Amino acid sequence: MKRNMPIEKKLFSNQEDIAVRALFIGKRLNLKKFEHAKRLTAMPYVIQVGANGYAVLFRYGVVVLFNLNAIEENNFLEGMSDFIVEGFEIPAIEEGLVRIEKKGTEGAQPEHIILKEWDLPRMQLVAEVLAKSAVLTHYEEQVKDAFDQMDKVSSAMKSGGWPKSGHSRQLLKHIGMTLSIQRDMVGQIEIEEKPDLLWDMPELTSIYMKTEAEYEITERHQALRNKLALIHQIAETMMGLLQERRTYHVEWYIVILIVIEVILGLYDKFM
Repeated sequence: MKRNMPIEKKLFSNQEDIAVRALFIGKRLNLKKFEHAKRLTAMPYVIQVGANGYAVLFRYGVVVLFNLNAIEENNFLEGMSDFIVEGFEIPAIEEGLVRIEKKGTEGAQPEHIILKEWDLPRMQLVAEVLAKSAVLTHYEEQVKDAFDQMDKVSSAMKSGGWPKSGHSRQLLKHIGMTLSIQRDMVGQIEIEEKPDLLWDMPELTSIYMKTEAEYEITERHQALRNKLALIHQIAETMMGLLQERRTYHVEWYIVILIVIEVILGLYDKFM
């Protein structure tokens, strides 16, 4: 579905390099409280910050900051505290550098992102890619920790041991984590979806695709999905083994009780 683009001219016209930082600061941002702020666009939400900086806000919990110094960034993030739902203690951060080269080929390189000019649509596209990269970084760390914990349980089983009963809560936590991440990635963040503004400005598709490819968004997302599926499978398998072990023990308890009952019956009969 197409939407009207704002009529906004070039930004940072006197600069050649613009620093950009994406921070995944919480599960969600309550952007309704920003309705009083003077916004440049609504999807995604862009506002001016500091002396000559901009912030792009995403409902799924990411802020992307352009051309802010350390003091301006700290002040802005402190002011955002009332708008964050389930904030993270340590946000995932993705950094980049945009270089303006009027005669260059637009797209991302290992050192920086090259653009011929700075305008709002290009700012939004860069923000989209870095925001998704920050989200992937956050969940990649979660999955890495889950794999480390799973490895300890797997090592015990490899030597012939059973999963301990105390692992049940941890395994359920891992299953819940995978379901939660899958829900967020599909239902809210839509990692593999292209920005809506490309419907109105298809000539910018190449810039977005090149930048997305440089940050390996599609590949990282697919790898994350595969790891989540594996964690879910391992956790369910271990839960099944724990349940089987409990059933095995219960059967032995029943056998022992029957034997005791028979012995007591014989004792009563002969004594």
